[in-house]
Amino acid sequence: MLGMDRKAARYAWTAAAVLLLLVLVYRIRSTLFIFILALLFAYLLAPLVNLLDRWLPASRTRTPALGLAYLIFIGMIVAAGVLIVPSIVDQATALKQKFPGMVASWEEPAPSEPGAVTSIKVQILEKIRTEVAQRSNDVIGALPAMGLRFLAMASDLIYVVVIPILAFFFLKDGAGIRDHLLDMVDAGPQRAFLDDVMADINILLAHYMRALVLLSLCTFTAYSIFFAILGVPYGILLAALACLLEFIPMIGPLTASVTILLVGGLAGAPVLTILVFLGAYRMFQDYVLSPHLMGQGVELHPLLILFGVFAGAELAGIAGTFLSVPTLALVRILYLRIRRARLRDGVPVVQ
Repeated sequence: MLGMDRKAARYAWTAAAVLLLLVLVYRIRSTLFIFILALLFAYLLAPLVNLLDRWLPASRTRTPALGLAYLIFIGMIVAAGVLIVPSIVDQATALKQKFPGMVASWEEPAPSEPGAVTSIKVQILEKIRTEVAQRSNDVIGALPAMGLRFLAMASDLIYVVVIPILAFFFLKDGAGIRDHLLDMVDAGPQRAFLDDVMADINILLAHYMRALVLLSLCTFTAYSIFFAILGVPYGILLAALACLLEFIPMIGPLTASVTILLVGGLAGAPVLTILVFLGAYRMFQDYVLSPHLMGQGVELHPLLILFGVFAGAELAGIAGTFLSVPTLALVRILYLRIRRARLRDGVPVVQ
């Protein structure tokens, strides 16, 4: 064919198809992120749905169990909102009002304070003032466009409804979707390979979502109790912040710790005691709690996680950082499965 090697042409077409697929995925990344969030939300509700499905009378579909699971989940969210959200809002309002006075009082040097410490405090305060002033200017400059921003925000709120609806279909028809994907491959080694990969991915995502939610709840509980015992101002607000940032690997907890130390220091809390607690809790979570909850599905080196977090932030912002760990874990699963298949078939594997 025009002097072109058939094997080389096949490789070229395959590379072109893969490149086109990657470009397409990047162009529709926002839509894909919504579906991925729905899938993860489905994995979050799956244990409750399976439990209710076993308890309820036998039925052809899982719709009754799904409906009851959604009612229980919505009830838990409403209860948490009634019990916790008012305290968070009140503390956030109080912090906003008292923040300038806290900064001014912290600027005054203590009688026994070394000059080097005073110099560091002055530099930190100048940085804070610069950032606050910059944010204020940004807000003032954005006032003419607030109407358009409000409309954009309102359109984003639709996803709060869309994600649970998509998750409902994933939970209801997940087994059928899996069977259809397997039917696309002829029976044999390739079908068995796809079946094994899908089983590994199912275990991975189930463990990851369960661990992520439990780690966040444990962080909120531990921080709230410790801050209440120590009498740290704005304790519920700081604990809620740490709980939310727990969803961003490594960078999130570090950001939460710096914020807690900064606010605690400005409010007059014992910073050294808080620092010791944060270090001890992080050691316990990273080396005891997290490995136990994650299981063997997410075994990634910290350097690889950091690379994934920064690369994900460059490619897709906060969404990229959130999806970096499960994406790297999926790549690891595919690599291990391909390696095992090659070893089983006697094909040399490049180390």
